[in-house]
Amino acid sequence: MVENSSCCTPEASRQSGGTDVEVGAVTTTYRVTGMTCGHCEGAVSAEIGELAGVSSVQAIAATGLVTVTSKAPLDEESVRAAVDEAGYELVGQSA
Repeated sequence: MVENSSCCTPEASRQSGGTDVEVGAVTTTYRVTGMTCGHCEGAVSAEIGELAGVSSVQAIAATGLVTVTSKAPLDEESVRAAVDEAGYELVGQSA
C-alpha cells in the first residue's frame, strides 16, 4: 500500500518545540498568508522555531494563524524574516 504523501494533505496543525509551557512565557499569535496545507504549517513552524527563545510554534493553515510561545517577546522583524524564509508572508500580530 502506498501512502499519500502530497504536500497538500490537510492537517489540523503542526507544532515544533517542547509541549511544556514555561512560567513567565509570552504567547503571541501572528497572521500569515499563503499557508494552504500541513507542509506549509511545518515550514513556517520550523523557521520560527529556530528563533532564539522560542519554545513552541503552532501553525494552522485553515485560519492563517501561527501561535508562538517564547521566553520573551520576539522582535517582529525576526519573525517576519523567518516566515519569509519559509516562503510565506507575515501580515502582523493577530488581535
